[in-house]
Amino acid sequence: MFNKLEEINSRPMPFQFYTAEDLWTDEYTSKKMLEYHLNEAVDLSSRNKDFIARSVKWIVSHFGIHSNTSIADFGCGPGLYTTLFAENNADVTGIDFSERSIRYAKKIADQRGLNITYCQQNYLAFETEKRFDLITMIFCDYCALSPSQRKTILAKFHNFLKLGGSVLLDVHSLNAFNNRDEVVTYEYNQLDHFWSSENYYGFLNTFKYDQEKVTLDKYTIVEEKRIRVVYNWLQYFSQDSLREEFEENGFEVVECYSDVAGSAFSTNSVDMAVVARKVEST
Repeated sequence: MFNKLEEINSRPMPFQFYTAEDLWTDEYTSKKMLEYHLNEAVDLSSRNKDFIARSVKWIVSHFGIHSNTSIADFGCGPGLYTTLFAENNADVTGIDFSERSIRYAKKIADQRGLNITYCQQNYLAFETEKRFDLITMIFCDYCALSPSQRKTILAKFHNFLKLGGSVLLDVHSLNAFNNRDEVVTYEYNQLDHFWSSENYYGFLNTFKYDQEKVTLDKYTIVEEKRIRVVYNWLQYFSQDSLREEFEENGFEVVECYSDVAGSAFSTNSVDMAVVARKVEST
């Protein structure tokens, strides 16, 4: 028992383990994730309905979305953004890991008569011959990727964008990092049976890595017949660190906001959104 508790409370190296596939492909957990996505009143798996509507209105205006605009949304979930982009006449592609979310997004597109291309796969492995005017990655998905994964995704963005095309994504700022504390909690049927329909004991260890500006929420789920560990990594950025990362990968950051609805940038904001343009190599 002591050794098991030692293992539960052990601190891995930053991004040492990666369990996103388990989170999004598990039959039960993916169902719970979709429920959170579709709860219009809360900002859990996605932002609330009012924010999304305001965000899309700003994106359509700011980027001049019209019938010839091609958009790819990486981590599209159940199509909360892609549906609205398509309703504004854009040519839309959505990529997401979750089969359940993609199935829901396709159903909504069919119901509304929208022609949206959906791809159910890990977006780190996504390939296409299509080229886009705008690529979006929303709700701080970028923060969940390791440095090497971020390099991979930025290379894909650079390849998939048309000349003059843009990326819009949001990240957590250092203010959010400073607001996090290291904690250890234990709960019976943690998060109201989020992890399993069976009874279980849930342990949450939150670790902070000050040098790397990374946090980890490490969930250990102890069921009668199995033990699972889910690692939820988050990278936090300053304006300078995010700009440097984009510039190292062939982009120029041209605008910075507090969110993807175009709110003016504030040094006090816990999130940050950037517009980056593809720079052609000479």
